[in-house]
Amino acid sequence: MNNLTPSQLALIAVSPLFVLVLGALWSDIKRHRVPNRLVFCGAGLGLLLNSVLPQGYGFISSLPGALGPWKALAGMGLGFAALLPLYMLRAMAAGDVKLISMIGAFLGPNAIIGTILMTFIVGGVLSVVVVLRKGTLGLLINNLRTILTGSFIKGAFLHQMPTIDAASVTAGKLPYGVVIALGTFIYIALERGGNMNFLKFF
Repeated sequence: MNNLTPSQLALIAVSPLFVLVLGALWSDIKRHRVPNRLVFCGAGLGLLLNSVLPQGYGFISSLPGALGPWKALAGMGLGFAALLPLYMLRAMAAGDVKLISMIGAFLGPNAIIGTILMTFIVGGVLSVVVVLRKGTLGLLINNLRTILTGSFIKGAFLHQMPTIDAASVTAGKLPYGVVIALGTFIYIALERGGNMNFLKFF
C-alpha cells in the first residue's frame, strides 16, 4: 500500500464515499429515509481506510492520505455533534445527522466543518428556488413566523424544550439527503481545487 500514488489513494477512499452518499440520496428520494445499515457500514469503512492507508493530510487534500483513526473519529463525532441540536429541535431527521457523521469518518474534522457549511448554503439556495418556483414565498414567511413564535412560547412561558414543529401547510419540501449529497460533492470539488484553505482549524 505504501507504493500507492496520492491520486490512487484519493480514488480508493473517495470512490466508496461517493457511492455511499449517492445511495443515501437515492434512498431519501425513494423512501424518505437514510438506512442505518448504509451509514453504519460507511462509517466503519471510513474509519478503516483512515487507519490502514498511508498517512497524509486527508483524502481530498492536495497531498492525499489517511488522517489516522483518531482524526477520523473526530470528524465523525464533530459531524454528529454539529447537527444533533437540529435533530433535537426537529429541524432535521436522525438519518441526516448520521449521514453527516459517516461523511466525517471519511473526511475528518476540518473537512466536515466545510461540508456542513456548504450543505447549509446549498440547502438555503435550493429552498429559495423551490419556494420561488411554487410561488409560496408568502406562505414560507408565515410558516417561519408561526414556527418561531411557537418555539419562543414553549421556551419562555411553558419552560419546555423549544422545537421546530412542521407547519400545517408546507411551502415546499426537499429531501435533505439531496442537500447533503450536493453540499458534500461541491465541497470536495472546491477542496481539491485548493479553494477552502481558510477552513483549517485542526
